Amino acid sequence: MARKLPRKDVVIVGLGWTGSILANELTDEGLDVVAIERGPWRNTATDFNVGYMQDELRYAIRKDLFLRPAQSTLTFRNNVEQEALPIREFGSFLPGNGVGGAGVHWNGQTWRFLPSDFRCRSHLSERYGEKFIPDELTIQDWGVTYEEMEPYYDKFEYLAGVSGKAGNINGKRQDGGNPFEGARARDYPLPPLDMTYGPKLFAEGAREAGYHPFPQPAANASRSYTNTLGVEMGACSYCGFCERFGCANYSKASPQTTILPVLMRKPNFECRTNSEVVRINLDRSGKRATGVTYVDAQGQEWEQPGDLVLVCAFILFNVHMLLVSGIGKPYDPKTATGTVGRNYTYQTYAGVEMFFDNKNFNPFIATGAIGQCIDDFNGDNFDHSGLDFVGGAGIMCASTNARPIATRPTPPGTPRWGSTWKKATTDNYLSSLYLNAQGGSYATRGNYLDLDPTYKDRLGRPLLRMTFDFPDNDIRMISYVTRKAEEIAKVMTPRQIVPHYRTKPYSVVPYQSTHNIGGAIMGSDPKTSVVNKYLQSWDVPNVFVIGASAFPQNAGYNPTDTVGALAYKAADAIRNLYLKNEGPLVPA
Repeated sequence: MARKLPRKDVVIVGLGWTGSILANELTDEGLDVVAIERGPWRNTATDFNVGYMQDELRYAIRKDLFLRPAQSTLTFRNNVEQEALPIREFGSFLPGNGVGGAGVHWNGQTWRFLPSDFRCRSHLSERYGEKFIPDELTIQDWGVTYEEMEPYYDKFEYLAGVSGKAGNINGKRQDGGNPFEGARARDYPLPPLDMTYGPKLFAEGAREAGYHPFPQPAANASRSYTNTLGVEMGACSYCGFCERFGCANYSKASPQTTILPVLMRKPNFECRTNSEVVRINLDRSGKRATGVTYVDAQGQEWEQPGDLVLVCAFILFNVHMLLVSGIGKPYDPKTATGTVGRNYTYQTYAGVEMFFDNKNFNPFIATGAIGQCIDDFNGDNFDHSGLDFVGGAGIMCASTNARPIATRPTPPGTPRWGSTWKKATTDNYLSSLYLNAQGGSYATRGNYLDLDPTYKDRLGRPLLRMTFDFPDNDIRMISYVTRKAEEIAKVMTPRQIVPHYRTKPYSVVPYQSTHNIGGAIMGSDPKTSVVNKYLQSWDVPNVFVIGASAFPQNAGYNPTDTVGALAYKAADAIRNLYLKNEGPLVPA
């Protein structure tokens, strides 16, 4: 029997980037806010201490900061003809565990989506005709424009202390920045990171090939910085321990280094850790949330009443929470009806490996987001007429790390162990480079999330089931961009070029990215979306679902900047619209 607690104004499920942003904004509004976090408390000084944080075995190999399948997992299959089986070890993607969520272990690559990304179907239809879009794709518009998103992008970037070079300020092109980006109101808060040799060599090659290189935008502080909340960040030390690690240097933006030092001092905020929300509770009408039920570390069940419920977990668990709570109609791929679980997408990767003679790139001098990029083949930045796909990918040369256990670049044909392998490792460790092609992932009717009919979690709820494979469109797209990356590689004159093309089927075993997208998507039509432009549930207006679960499809960029911007947009709508007139903010 659940014990009932005193009512709160706001109940937040999960305290990562989005939960922290919403909690800080709504406590500023004077609301009494509680965040309920499944994992443990995590703090920079005690959990990411400089004395032991750079432990590759503990954090990168044994995945100390990540969710354990024993806590929560999902089942997976490539298509409906297969039997879905539980994921016993996370590999392809790595959900975070604890306060800060995936915002603790990310690299800091901080991209704005293109204006055309927000109008994906409309833009492609207007430029090429509706029939040009492959029949397999269920891409759609977001219900919001880049112009509406711009001030919220700006707000997140100045919170995070992003290092970069603008390419377009108020419609005026800026030398050295990305010429394809949407117009921004001002430059990044910090200049770009100091570039290392490998990315510089790539930029020279890309420029010689006729393209437009620019520095990777990075939430790794290139200089000391005091953010918009008055929190101080230190300049990056280029240690190469970003991805899979917390930042011991207070240089990589995370909730711990940007928001929590302010939020945790507020008397109207409370965080309950090691507590898992079981479901969102609804009244008899099913149209209003009354709060949540959660289980603490001792197994005690609690009911936390609240006037407003914000679902701010990782994308997969946002969707799971809606499904187990009975909010919204589950998606059915046979009839293409329903919305919850619809348009699950991922990120499409490929790349080119290069081996040089007489080069020393010192790859261990690195940050999570230092690099040079080109956007000439991203999104719809190039003419697709005559091509057999839509979408695109960025090409980048980044020095994110060269940690000694996992970084062993060797040419094809090298034995996997023994003296020959050791010699090849020694010969190539300092003199190899990788060009990464990071592409969009477009939605199809057969890729979706639902509840598994067989397997249950430790709390007795059905596991989330993922059905996903890369669309043929995306395979053709990433193959095209990989060939373009090969052309740049040839200009750079390495000893050997080894392309790595993307093939089907998708596997959940090797790591690819934690860029899971969709399932609770936003839009202007409740028949094809779960939330409106403010991330408010169409079905239960006092529930907002925040995060990458809202993306109708994925662009060729990392999602965090857009996730942060959407969180600020939702917070603004709650403060200035919802609290003044509680109810639907957009007519259904």
